[in-house]
Amino acid sequence: MTCSARRVRVVAETVGWLADKLSIVELKIYHMQEQADRQDVAPDFRARCEGRLEVLRMQRDDLAAELTQLLSDVTAGRVVPKVYRQFKMYNDPQYRQTK
Repeated sequence: MTCSARRVRVVAETVGWLADKLSIVELKIYHMQEQADRQDVAPDFRARCEGRLEVLRMQRDDLAAELTQLLSDVTAGRVVPKVYRQFKMYNDPQYRQTK
């Protein structure tokens, strides 16, 4: 059976992209928890941090579920991640204008 006959979806998100986002959110949770646990700040500051922790944990759970689903879909052949090529111009002397 060909790819088109199986209705394979092409997605822009990759496993690496989602894993990167997930690790960033985990770091934010860690540091926000540190702030929420501080005893040298006002209670309203700690309460705001707790509210932000709730949002960050929801984001983490959403990203983890999306990553799990993507891995399942890729493994089953339902999804093919689209590869985007990097074109970095900032360190290539060919792209520098001379004055």
